[in-house]
Amino acid sequence: MKPTALRFYSSGNVTVRDISIVNSPLCHLKFDDSDGVKINNITISSPENSPNTDGIHLQNTRNVEIQHSNIACGDDCVSIQTGSSNVHIHHISCGPGHGISIGSLGKDETVACVSDIIVEDISIQNTLAGVRIKTWQGGLGVVKNLTFSNIQVTDVQVPIVIDQYYCDKSKCKNQTSAVSISDVKYNNIVGSFTAQPVRIACSNSLPCMDVDLMDIRLRPSGGIRGLQTHQQQHALCWNSYGKTQGPLVPSSIGYCLKKSNIDGYYPKRFIASSHEKLCPS
Repeated sequence: MKPTALRFYSSGNVTVRDISIVNSPLCHLKFDDSDGVKINNITISSPENSPNTDGIHLQNTRNVEIQHSNIACGDDCVSIQTGSSNVHIHHISCGPGHGISIGSLGKDETVACVSDIIVEDISIQNTLAGVRIKTWQGGLGVVKNLTFSNIQVTDVQVPIVIDQYYCDKSKCKNQTSAVSISDVKYNNIVGSFTAQPVRIACSNSLPCMDVDLMDIRLRPSGGIRGLQTHQQQHALCWNSYGKTQGPLVPSSIGYCLKKSNIDGYYPKRFIASSHEKLCPS
């Protein structure tokens, strides 16, 4: 196993600041089962093609602030895994890399619990994704109360991603259960994309609920040409419910999400409520 450059286990009230981590063989900075983490003014730097070199990785870690830092790597700039809550990420530059990710969660039918995440005032450039939630089919648990706001993207393949069909192999089996995703807000996400502006693909058995897309202005990068890209410029939403509010560019974002009925009811909400019991309140 290649090592993580710097790792904290079962730690409390940790501050990491004013350091640089360069060319880690694996993840650069990792926290497991910790509470009270402050990260300020750090620089992380690895090549775009370096595999599994996440910038900052959180697992079972609560009460985190990550601020005023620059992250360039070959995987997620920040990776938030199960058991993490009350995380505030702001004033970060990310890229190259895979963006800022919740997950992947629920692999091998495991329970995942992530809540109360705020990502704001972020610059993301030349990455695979911008802000992303990724879960495996067959997983259980809850992802809820996430806010992504004031994010500038430049030449990002897909700036907004929810993927409940995540698979890092050539083929994964279809399964009906899924991690519940609800109360996700996107506000003031602006800039350029190279593949697709929005891709929200939620489980057939359990829709994403209360997803808000507000003030989203995403234009194709100047390098995009041809008829094929006309299709790519449309937002994709599958089995996801919520509301939109302008301005919205491209205009297809305005028709992307399904609306709940007059009572705020969503199909199969009872399944989602059963998942709540699997996670601590």
